[in-house]
Amino acid sequence: MSTTIYKRSGLYSAENEHDSCGIGFVASIRGVKSREIVERGLQVLLNMTHRGAESSDNVTGDGAGILVQVPHDFFKKEIDNLPAAGTYGAGILFLPANLGDREECEKIFFSIVEKENLNVIAVRDIPVNRSVLGEIALSTEPFMKQVFIFGNHEQDDLERKLYVIRKLAENEVYNSDIGQKNYFSLPSLSTRVMIYKGMFTPAQLGNYFPDLYDE
Repeated sequence: MSTTIYKRSGLYSAENEHDSCGIGFVASIRGVKSREIVERGLQVLLNMTHRGAESSDNVTGDGAGILVQVPHDFFKKEIDNLPAAGTYGAGILFLPANLGDREECEKIFFSIVEKENLNVIAVRDIPVNRSVLGEIALSTEPFMKQVFIFGNHEQDDLERKLYVIRKLAENEVYNSDIGQKNYFSLPSLSTRVMIYKGMFTPAQLGNYFPDLYDE
């Protein structure tokens, strides 16, 4: 730790001095997909436990997550008639716990997908293990769903449209009068990657999402 006191000088401002949260990256240099990459990614996260903060209950973290390639083979087992990899987008919707607010958010999202001439081909409730969460995390836990969106576009074009949908949906919900609108977000919506995240400690992430331990 440094005790140096930085003072404003020219374009420099001491306000820009801050710590960053930890990040790790695991990949195969040969481009080979494997279960081991996910396992190592979760281990990297555990190795950075010291980088995260915990709330007063000592079991609510300030955020932890993992970004993985869209697990097409896994989703083929879960979703009937799933199209070929790269031809659909997948993402996780964070939604209000309140049913009425949740339905309003979903209505906005599905409407925007339709306006962009894409189709929601499947919705999956994500299995979770709530028992690993602390009291504070439980009090603000969103309802989570995976959405699968198809469009007759080249992959790069579809990727751009999914980004637009994500931003339009978040903007419209945030500017609505939905009571629990702050629960709504899309950590990712992509043909290539998916993010599993939440207000976890690093050790809780894999235990909360059983998907991450599927072989």
